[in-house]
Amino acid sequence: MINLDEILSGASDVGIAAHVRPDGDAFGSSMGLYLFLKKYYPQIRSKVFLEDSFSDSFRFIKGTGEIISDYPQEDGFDVFFALDISSKERLGKAMPYFEQARTKVLIDHHVSNTGFGQINEIQPEASSTSELIALLIGKDRLTKEIAEPLYLGIIQDTGVFQYSCTSSRTMMVSGWLMDTGIAFSKICDDTFYKKTYHQNQIMGRAITESIMMLGGKVIFSAIPQKAMRFYEVEPKDLDGIVQQLRVTEGVEVAIFLYQTGLQEYKVSLRSNGKVDVCQIASYFQGGGHKLAAGCTMQGEVHDVINNIVKKIDEQLKAFHD
Repeated sequence: MINLDEILSGASDVGIAAHVRPDGDAFGSSMGLYLFLKKYYPQIRSKVFLEDSFSDSFRFIKGTGEIISDYPQEDGFDVFFALDISSKERLGKAMPYFEQARTKVLIDHHVSNTGFGQINEIQPEASSTSELIALLIGKDRLTKEIAEPLYLGIIQDTGVFQYSCTSSRTMMVSGWLMDTGIAFSKICDDTFYKKTYHQNQIMGRAITESIMMLGGKVIFSAIPQKAMRFYEVEPKDLDGIVQQLRVTEGVEVAIFLYQTGLQEYKVSLRSNGKVDVCQIASYFQGGGHKLAAGCTMQGEVHDVINNIVKKIDEQLKAFHD
């Protein structure tokens, strides 16, 4: 693995960013690395850049108030870390910081990542980027404050250790984090399971209006912008819907869409094993993992769904041949 101390040697200005619309792993890995720098490299001017669209339940993490979300003009960083990003474009407004940095470091676990940094640590077998950050920091340098966001990131990307990306190494690293004294049960409850009334309402609507296809092997649901306005929810409030669709009996692939613009939809895909949804998402200029992936697509809902289901059907037929 890469050596953080060698990378940081002689650096005065270090930046960190993750992908647009940061999920738990993007947030957790970014804050874990940021708090590590604050603790062990106080002489470095460290900055963390994230869109202010992450879940409010994450705000208990120390240093969250120091996150920069307005992306001001910056002089070039000595080192810039891109975390949990499958392609450079997903850096969004932080892309200029990365491109202008003297040393560009990429740490990620997406199988679709081809490596766009000068220094790359890409492990598709890892459960999460947070797991990789914990390994890079090392057991002996983990503190409670550093461990909290990293544990948050791991449980978000593993579904509290339910998903197939969970490995014995994931459990070992999680044990390291637990040993620092974090309130691990509370972190699981507050950031993964707990939902607001409006979040429960929108999930209920998505499940109620879901449609089965391909003889019950595919389930999909779509939420238009007007419904999001009615229920007073944002994209960050839609977490968990596609996973709930995935566990429907008999389903091989779950598809969840929410509208982001005129005839534009953010698509989340989840598989139960027979279909490689990363391959499908990549076909539509997205990415992810074999069992969990996503993309953005243009068109009417029925066009988007039909195009995706056609690719799913091809894989299912190939699987049974």
